[in-house]
Amino acid sequence: MTRAVTYSRYSSDLQSSASIADQVHRCRARIEAEGWQLVETYSDSAVSCASMLRPGLQALLEAAHGGRFEVLVTEALDRLSRDLSDVAQLYKDLSFRGIRIVTLAEGEIGELHVGLKGTMNQLYLKDLADKTRRGLEGRVRQGRSGGGNAFGYDVISETNADGTTARGLRRINPAEAAVVRRIHEDFAAGKSPIAIARALNAEGVPGPRGRAWRDTAIRGHRHRGTGILNNELYIGRLVWNRQRYVKDPATGRRVSRANPPELWVVEKVPELRIVSEELWQAVKARQDAITGSPRVEKARASRFWERRRARHLLTGKVVCGSCGAALASVGRDYLGCGRARKQGTCGNGRTIRRAVVETEVLRLLQEQLMQPVYVEAFVAAFNEEMARLAGAEGAAEAARRRQLAAVTRKLEGLYDAIAEGLRTPGLKGRLDELEARKAELEQALEARAEETPVRLHPNLAEVYRGKIESLRAALADPEIRAEALPLVHELIDRVVATPQGPTRKDGWEVDITGDIVRLIAFSNSTKGTYDKAVLTGRTACSVKVVAGAGFEPATFRL
Repeated sequence: MTRAVTYSRYSSDLQSSASIADQVHRCRARIEAEGWQLVETYSDSAVSCASMLRPGLQALLEAAHGGRFEVLVTEALDRLSRDLSDVAQLYKDLSFRGIRIVTLAEGEIGELHVGLKGTMNQLYLKDLADKTRRGLEGRVRQGRSGGGNAFGYDVISETNADGTTARGLRRINPAEAAVVRRIHEDFAAGKSPIAIARALNAEGVPGPRGRAWRDTAIRGHRHRGTGILNNELYIGRLVWNRQRYVKDPATGRRVSRANPPELWVVEKVPELRIVSEELWQAVKARQDAITGSPRVEKARASRFWERRRARHLLTGKVVCGSCGAALASVGRDYLGCGRARKQGTCGNGRTIRRAVVETEVLRLLQEQLMQPVYVEAFVAAFNEEMARLAGAEGAAEAARRRQLAAVTRKLEGLYDAIAEGLRTPGLKGRLDELEARKAELEQALEARAEETPVRLHPNLAEVYRGKIESLRAALADPEIRAEALPLVHELIDRVVATPQGPTRKDGWEVDITGDIVRLIAFSNSTKGTYDKAVLTGRTACSVKVVAGAGFEPATFRL
């Protein structure tokens, strides 16, 4: 029986979540009418179709790659995507795997639907964006909010004389406005954004959205008009359209781009002024002095932002054991809690040398990660998983062979009709479509036949241990560091560093979590645990490894 799945989506929080249930119900009815077997339903709620990075859609694609269904049923093509290139790639990918796309609105999807409907849907997105921008610009020209809100104000709505609701109105929040004035006064008096943030957090003053204050929220970006110190709304000047967002085709994520000043929309709103002109100019004068200082000029001349920062073994992996925040670089050689240093919300003011942590992590991997007992359990689990995947791929291959036989029969019928003199306007197009489909299926079957089964090295533990032993040298060699670093980086999930006291002699406790299975990109759970303690000099290490599932926190004292 043909296996089918459904995909449903709605894009806005303003829409009802019942929309998903309605779409599933209609798709289920179509599946039952066709006599197919429904094996799974996928959905995404309140997610735009402009990006393919949707949890439900990604799960659907993973199932497709695993050969778990032959037909995808959805309400309309625009439920999958309104981006023409995304629709074309999705259709190409699913067609290669022998999966049909059937929509309730357009029927079974072919190349013609992809071209025409994909173009129409993409134009709809562009038209919707243009209309939205026109509406926002109209609100801004009336002195209202063009989206979002600034600290120091409350967004309100009022009822017009005709009964409609006036949205985007703002009024000053007295408590927050006092904080805004204080920040400007402190900065003009010589305090740094870090010192201001620490003082506000120490007093329990809530920041934007009720979170702790950060120096970046205060400093912002002067040329982009962001941050408490740069928002011109505080002097009664509403500036909109400073920047636009474009989608990166490689990642699907939005990237900001600055607009030229002639495209800005500027409106005076004196009723929203919080900071006096004298105080605002004092802040600008100090910003100018900082920008023109020799240190800043030297940094600007070096154009340091164009140089790629060095990537270390534990970049993005080390967190503070006291508050859970990431440890940031302190100078060249040390790591320290970012919240403790910039926000003052963590009591862990100590630093730890980066090289010491990296050395212990490498030693732990080298000595503990690949014990033979774990490799044996891993090999058994790996073989079991490979057998399961082979069965799934075998089912997909059988489905392709059935489709190939059906396409071949249809082609033979058309060849016989042509030989007997049948000529119709759509005959050639249908013939070309079937021949292209036959070529795709044959190519997929040939590619499957040429695949080489994955096999584990019979001496995996010793090979891996030898690679680990050369890691220190590899990471120190600039020629091979770029290639070696990501491989080791993937073996480590997180490193939690917790100081054991206020002074250096108290040492640190470092918990490391990683995943042995990522070595082969395979995830499964197996049985078996192993405990061992190693004592070397002044470094004590206690490790508990769970074979196949990864290794539990390993603690050592530095």
